[in-house]
Amino acid sequence: MEFRKIVLPTGTKIFLGKNAESNDELIEKFKGKENIILHTIKPGSPFCVIDKLKPTKEELHLSGTRCVQFSQDWRDNKSDVKVNVFTGKDVNKEKGMKVGTWHVAKSKTINIKKEDILKLENQIK
Repeated sequence: MEFRKIVLPTGTKIFLGKNAESNDELIEKFKGKENIILHTIKPGSPFCVIDKLKPTKEELHLSGTRCVQFSQDWRDNKSDVKVNVFTGKDVNKEKGMKVGTWHVAKSKTINIKKEDILKLENQIK
């Protein structure tokens, strides 16, 4: 299955799911690993995996902004979006969970501001 592959200005690659099935495949590939994973607090966004074990704060923020850019929360509300940040060691899939859904043991939250999302959208037009 294909994922969105984006190279940040720092050269770090990130991978984003395109739908529930590719989100599952992406997280399956990185579960148990130390890579940073992001997902909006609200459902309906891609999982985003940073292909670097110790990303900078800038890379984390840019990755979160890219995650939000493809989310239903951003599409529907066009306002700040909260994003959960966790690692592949913090995820598991319990029997009976629907496609694209994962349990996260622990996470922290970052806020992606509306102006940062709009700035990114203007840069890639």
